[in-house]
Amino acid sequence: MQNNKSKYVKGLLAATLMLGVQPVWAAGPPTPSLFSNPMAVILIIIMVLLLVIIGVLARMVTGAAELKMKKKKLNPAAASAVILFLMLSPSLLFAQDAGTADPVAEAAAQSKTIAGMSPGTFYIMIAVLFIELLIIIALLLSVKSLLRKEKNRVLATTGEGYAADLAEAVAAEKDKLSWWDKFNSLRPSSEEADLDLGHDYDGIRELNNRLPGWWLYGFYGCIIFAGIYLWRYHVSHTAPLSKQEYEISVAKAEAKVQEYLKMKGDVIDENNVTYLSTSADLDAGKAIFEKPGFCSTCHGTDGSGLVNGAPGIGPNLTDNFWINGDGTIKTVFAVVKNGGRSGKGMQAWSSNLTAKEMAQVSSYVKSLATKKPSKGKDPEPEAKEYKQDTAPATDSVKAVTDSLKK
Repeated sequence: MQNNKSKYVKGLLAATLMLGVQPVWAAGPPTPSLFSNPMAVILIIIMVLLLVIIGVLARMVTGAAELKMKKKKLNPAAASAVILFLMLSPSLLFAQDAGTADPVAEAAAQSKTIAGMSPGTFYIMIAVLFIELLIIIALLLSVKSLLRKEKNRVLATTGEGYAADLAEAVAAEKDKLSWWDKFNSLRPSSEEADLDLGHDYDGIRELNNRLPGWWLYGFYGCIIFAGIYLWRYHVSHTAPLSKQEYEISVAKAEAKVQEYLKMKGDVIDENNVTYLSTSADLDAGKAIFEKPGFCSTCHGTDGSGLVNGAPGIGPNLTDNFWINGDGTIKTVFAVVKNGGRSGKGMQAWSSNLTAKEMAQVSSYVKSLATKKPSKGKDPEPEAKEYKQDTAPATDSVKAVTDSLKK
């Protein structure tokens, strides 16, 4: 007994030394210790505990098979190699966490971590835990098998009464119910005669067994769930129905879209647009205006309404005469967005330009009034003169927008 205790003590000391020298084996530039990660510490503790359990079970198997091992000595090389691997595996984990001198590479590596550890380290630890669990299961099965064999051997050496004891043991083993059978209120096979209903179909007897517990309790659970569901969704209305959940989801998605557009700068319409006076915005508007196939095609490059010296399709944008609205930035934006009069004016540019771009080109159109070219197209007959650039009310903008869509 004393010898066994000394073996345990020596084993624990060896494991401690193995774990203690790991930082030395992983020598290198100072890096954050693996023990600073809570998940890594928990996994290492579990590994060590499983290793201790493996040692205890291995000793139990050795003790249960002691008589057999005296006749045939087993070679412990394989078991020693497995245990040595399990004891050395944490040191491999430390080596996996070796730092790098490149900050960019280190930042990229940190962005690809699992529970704060590198993927290699994490998977090695999980693999070690899995191997330890397999070893524990194998040892438990070995203990059970050896104990059964030892029990049969003892019964075989009792002589008289062995057959009766063995038959009784076999019958008791058959009548023994598992936890699942007990959960389902099943009865042992020796009581089948009391459950027989006398109905025999091709050798298949009908027994008066209760419904399985899992089915019965599941049925009761469904009834309770149905009552709670009925109360919440159709009586107290404390939970949304499917249609309401859909509407809520759509509203949330719309809010996210608006938030994204606001961040992007595309939540601009004819009601909140303002004149963009910065050179960057005006230059961007000018580039859109002069782009082939866009505004300059009908209004001329300088906005005078003359294209190659001849009157173009579009009106003069450099005077104070306006066909649609009163020439403010908001009405100009509405025309750019929704197009001119149906069948008589320009197309709607909302499908070709973003709200930001429409605001830029509208601001550039407003800036053309200050450049006054030497020649320009005469005002259209239906145009009205607006000398004051005052922002109209929202209702006026809505009226202009509605008229453009007619």
